[in-house]
Amino acid sequence: MPVPGPGYSITVRLEAPPSASAAGDLTSAVGRAGGVITAFDVVESHNDRVVIDLTCNALSANHAKDITDTLETLPGIVVRKVSDRTFLVHLGGKIEISSKVPLRNRDDLSRAYTPGVARVCEAIAKNPDDARRLTIKRNTVAVVTDGSAVLGLGNLGPAAALPVMEGKAALFKKFAGVDAWPVCLDTQDTEEIIRAVELIAPVYGGINLEDISAPRCFEIEARLREKLDIPVFHDDQHGTAIVVVAALRNALRVVGKDIKDCRITVCGVGAAGSAIIRLLQAQTPGDIIAVDVDGIVHRDRPGLDANLKSIASSTNKDNQSGRLHDALVGSDVFIGVSAPNLFGAEQVATMAKDAIVFALANPDPEIDPMEAQQHAAVVATGRSDFPNQINNVLAFPGVFRGLLDAHAKTITDAMLLAAAEAIADVVDGDRLNASFIVPSVFDNTVAPAVAEAVRKAAAS
Repeated sequence: MPVPGPGYSITVRLEAPPSASAAGDLTSAVGRAGGVITAFDVVESHNDRVVIDLTCNALSANHAKDITDTLETLPGIVVRKVSDRTFLVHLGGKIEISSKVPLRNRDDLSRAYTPGVARVCEAIAKNPDDARRLTIKRNTVAVVTDGSAVLGLGNLGPAAALPVMEGKAALFKKFAGVDAWPVCLDTQDTEEIIRAVELIAPVYGGINLEDISAPRCFEIEARLREKLDIPVFHDDQHGTAIVVVAALRNALRVVGKDIKDCRITVCGVGAAGSAIIRLLQAQTPGDIIAVDVDGIVHRDRPGLDANLKSIASSTNKDNQSGRLHDALVGSDVFIGVSAPNLFGAEQVATMAKDAIVFALANPDPEIDPMEAQQHAAVVATGRSDFPNQINNVLAFPGVFRGLLDAHAKTITDAMLLAAAEAIADVVDGDRLNASFIVPSVFDNTVAPAVAEAVRKAAAS
């Protein structure tokens, strides 16, 4: 199922004989090793040799080494250097700060800094709300993490989380013009995290919590929302939920079903799964069956934590027990935010007619999409190499753009649902089909539509 992609792209600089067959030999070798060539550049030419930059996609770091090793076995080939293009992108970091005002002479300096800045400080001291108008607060978001749940890699700590937070900040700027900055905290103590965010909050117009493990993330978000006068948004929860709800609305349109008649199985009841369930409940589905590593969540199951008890009390009408395969029988919808390779085509065949499968575990989904397509009417994943990619970047830039524009002090379920509706509506009836239920992340109409929807919901 996996195909070589740009996440493991390498550029191999090598010397080759100046023969007519050299290019063919090199490309054939990469093909035999399972790589995909994306560029072939001659950077030097001499009477006795040519120097070539050969760029190709691989499946993994080990696969990239296999490709290089294969090239080195060719007669006359000398590998000079192998560059991992992903690491090259990260050299020195991916974001920077630049000044919005010129500093060309003493006059400029006197207004931007001392003595002129003192007057602005005094104005804000008299009216603190002016900070939104006269400082970066009006357009700035803190991307806060403790590094306890980085991507699907687990507890890597704050330093290792920084590349992800930098990337998040770059996406904020690219898609919504929001200035975001990574804040990686060297603590995983709930009280210290809450206090640290509370202390830095005056600088920011919003807080985006990221990659904080459950169940601590629930308490951290809830208490920060109580303490702060700016919106606090845990993207792993609510960003995912927004895009899933948007995609499901359109998928149900494709198969001609009403959510009120649907039985939905949600596999994975951590941050994302819990938020998906709660946002779906606002649309009153027929029933939701939650499943975690210990099986179906039901009211009589021992050892439930506070989050699972809350979910058990409001889902699973018949108090069904069992495993994931049991939950799938008769379900109209499967939504997975859990682990790879949990079931196959034979289980999809037990679902209701015109089933919808959202297998969102990354990088390997709960079921091979090709297997799911044997019986499901609509299939979505979190991957970019299959149709219907469920990607949070469809949500969070526009959500924060709308919150900042509205000078919002909090965020509500009504705003989340408005964002989901806006994303779904970008895919109009003429384009909607089983392979296109959500817009592309590069559709430049998405973020403005989401921002406007959130802004209106905040004003109502």
